[in-house]
Amino acid sequence: MAEVIAQEKQGSKQKKKMIRVDMTPMVDLGFLLITFFMFTTNFTKPNVMDLGLPAKDPNPHPTDIPVIGDQNQITFILGKDNRVFYHQSNQKDLNTENLKETDFSGIKISKIIADAYKKAPAPNKFTVIVKPTDEASYKNFVDMLDNLAISKKERYGVTDIKPWETKVYKELVQ
Repeated sequence: MAEVIAQEKQGSKQKKKMIRVDMTPMVDLGFLLITFFMFTTNFTKPNVMDLGLPAKDPNPHPTDIPVIGDQNQITFILGKDNRVFYHQSNQKDLNTENLKETDFSGIKISKIIADAYKKAPAPNKFTVIVKPTDEASYKNFVDMLDNLAISKKERYGVTDIKPWETKVYKELVQ
């Protein structure tokens, strides 16, 4: 509590009073307020995206690895400045004419995936391959995964861009 301590000064007409404030109740009130706000606030929940990862393979080195043909896959290369390139070519056939460009506006990517799926000779093996470059942004990668979810294609892979694809990509970007 607050106390008033009276001290008399000799030779003075007025009495000076010293005031001492006890801060103990104020500290208790501070802790009560902190506790109240901690219990009543909403903490932000982390936003996570569920990646449909396959189960661990019991046979890590299979003898017969299935080969996916060029028409049974589509490859998306995520570049800088929100640019997206795609192709359905192999190392020998890929050139600047085969590497087409699109963007993330609307449902363009989902439509490209659906068209490639319709043309696939073996739709049960159709695979979407996503290859982000070093200049690609995380937002573009998440947008690509969202487009995969929209197109309902659960068979996809994320891998590094190959040197032969990098060469053609650099020619188009420059």
